[in-house]
Amino acid sequence: MKSVAVIGASLAGLHAARALRAQGYDGRLTLVGAEPHRPYDRPPLSKEFLTAPGAADGAEDPSAATRLDLTDAEEVAALDADWLLGTGATALDPRHRTLHLTTGRTLTTDGVVLATGAAPRRLPGPVPAGSHALRTLDDARALRADLTRGGQARVVVIGGGFIGAEVAASCAALGHHVTVVEAAPLPLVPQLGHAMAALCARLHGDHGVALLTGTGVRSLRSAGADDRVTAVELADGRLLPADVVVTGIGVRPATAWLEGSGLPLDDGVRCDAGCVTPIPTIVAAGDVAHVAGARAEHWTSATEQAATAVHNLLAGRTARTHRALPYFWSDQYGVRIQFAGQRAPGDVPHIVEGSPDDRSFLARYERDGRTTAVLALNRARPFLRLRRELARAAEPARTG
Repeated sequence: MKSVAVIGASLAGLHAARALRAQGYDGRLTLVGAEPHRPYDRPPLSKEFLTAPGAADGAEDPSAATRLDLTDAEEVAALDADWLLGTGATALDPRHRTLHLTTGRTLTTDGVVLATGAAPRRLPGPVPAGSHALRTLDDARALRADLTRGGQARVVVIGGGFIGAEVAASCAALGHHVTVVEAAPLPLVPQLGHAMAALCARLHGDHGVALLTGTGVRSLRSAGADDRVTAVELADGRLLPADVVVTGIGVRPATAWLEGSGLPLDDGVRCDAGCVTPIPTIVAAGDVAHVAGARAEHWTSATEQAATAVHNLLAGRTARTHRALPYFWSDQYGVRIQFAGQRAPGDVPHIVEGSPDDRSFLARYERDGRTTAVLALNRARPFLRLRRELARAAEPARTG
């Protein structure tokens, strides 16, 4: 294999490039990224970046974006790659091994790593000024600018998942009046189950954030010459006054550009357990990859899948499979929430350390006397121990 193109220059794409070089690939390497920025860390965008020094008066610390960088000039030189940033992919022709780019350029390559990630889901209808989604560095800058227009703002966060909760916590820390709207009866039930989700939901009230559940959003109201958002109309008819709205209702894998390519697309690019598509010279990793029937949207999945995908790309077959233990974390209101394992609806959680009243505890999920998952609030050390125990049974299988 003389040339490899990595489509997507974010976390999974960077780790794929690193893995290619670490595994001995010395051919031509091209990274194609739709954003103009080199790879950066997304999790801080909803937290430290919004609340960094200067946020209260609108100033941005010149080093704030630099601290997000996942690579530096020395590594960029060592990777010896062609970086096509600010350039998206518009089509893939596997038969002729050709990629079509937004610049009009075509790129012929022997191997392809698909790492285009995902894009935020949007509410139907117009998007007035003051309404935001948060996925990219530029999204975070725009949101930060609106949050620092002056005085206490009425912020409505639509969606009580991890991104929504983190943004709500950041807005509350900046002194804004915050309301979270969640369509489900309780946020995070699919991930944590009802009992543990209820304990986590209490964090909002602890910090003066209103949580409205069991109702969706019908539309955004706007007014003025700048068509700026003024209110959120709920599905039950209520109106919530709003100066700033943040929508965090999930993401869609970025696969529209692959339609017509012949690759199987169903909630992402469908791959086998080795992150390999039906075409062995095309692999996928990260938020865009639907691996062995599941798609994960977490930091650790992106990094681990990239190494597996590249190994198999260079081998020309599925020589290694990805079976890492699911893991995610979220920082909200000064509390770190960590979860690892594979919880099923019938699994029963038991608190084994700490107290929910202190917002610091460790819980095991059990099924037939066996631990299936573990959840921690501000219990990092014991959580790590239990996570390692669970992971021993989920080591990636290697067949070559």
